[in-house]
Amino acid sequence: MINIKRRIVGIIAIAAISISCNNDDDFERGNWVESSVFDGIPRSSAASFVIGNKGYVGTGYDGDDYLQDFWEYDMEGDFWVQKADFPGIRRSAATGLAIGSMGYIGLGYDGDFELSDFWEYNPTANVWTQKTDFKGGPRRAAVGFGSSSKGYVGTGYDGDNDQKDFWVFEPTTNEWTKLEGFGGDKRRDATTFQIGNKVYLGTGQSNGLNKTDFWEFDLSSEKWTRKKDLDEDDDYSIARSNATGFELNGLGYIATGYNAGAVGSIWEYNPSSDVWEEITKLEALPRQDAISFSNGSSAFVLLGRNGGIYLDDNYQLFPQEEYNEDD
Repeated sequence: MINIKRRIVGIIAIAAISISCNNDDDFERGNWVESSVFDGIPRSSAASFVIGNKGYVGTGYDGDDYLQDFWEYDMEGDFWVQKADFPGIRRSAATGLAIGSMGYIGLGYDGDFELSDFWEYNPTANVWTQKTDFKGGPRRAAVGFGSSSKGYVGTGYDGDNDQKDFWVFEPTTNEWTKLEGFGGDKRRDATTFQIGNKVYLGTGQSNGLNKTDFWEFDLSSEKWTRKKDLDEDDDYSIARSNATGFELNGLGYIATGYNAGAVGSIWEYNPSSDVWEEITKLEALPRQDAISFSNGSSAFVLLGRNGGIYLDDNYQLFPQEEYNEDD
């Protein structure tokens, strides 16, 4: 495991602080450590998914060109390997997800049109296969997530309107079915994270406003439940668009994004209490349209842009460690 010595030291330090000065107001929780820089071109609005201990990222926009290269990141070894290019049209704002041991990328924007094609990636064979087009129609900035047997895609922008519909993809039949029951607002550029068999959806924007409704989706029952809004507490400042979400050790995180400018803050969600807590912001340039990788015990935030600056850096989060500006 990368940075294992640093993590052990950090955990010991936290324990010592907790015992000796549990009420120390100077303690700032959450530390970021720079990891292996992305080997590809700096970019934003890339599509990504995670399979096991490997994170995969491709497509995106570098400020001049739409991209189709595709990369694998080894979270344990902290290194990058270039894989077979995404074979579809070059694009940004595509949707990525994993279903079991397979990855998927589809939808997005090619600079002129929203797209609806959908592709499966086999990491063992390093081969792409085109699947049935998304039945919700062309769109970009949608969310996607998967279980061991199904994939789900919804929300986004179709070129004229923001959307709120959700669709289920079944690889065994190569078919899409519309999923009923989401009572949330229309939106684009939302984010999700998954904890166990529950997926949480929030943020995004529509009609120029950041959305504050927050939802839980049960993968077993395929039912939605509304949770406390993201502005439930007066101290919350979670609302944003173009953020990235991930799970780490049973807690959820919404990081970076856009709210009248690029954002670097990160909020931690406890599903048992339905409560959010802000921890140390990303120790790098604030950004929107970043991606994240997590295998459940290690999590990374990378890429994105700040204005016209496109980024290729990569940072690992240690949420229970004390902030250290020198590492």
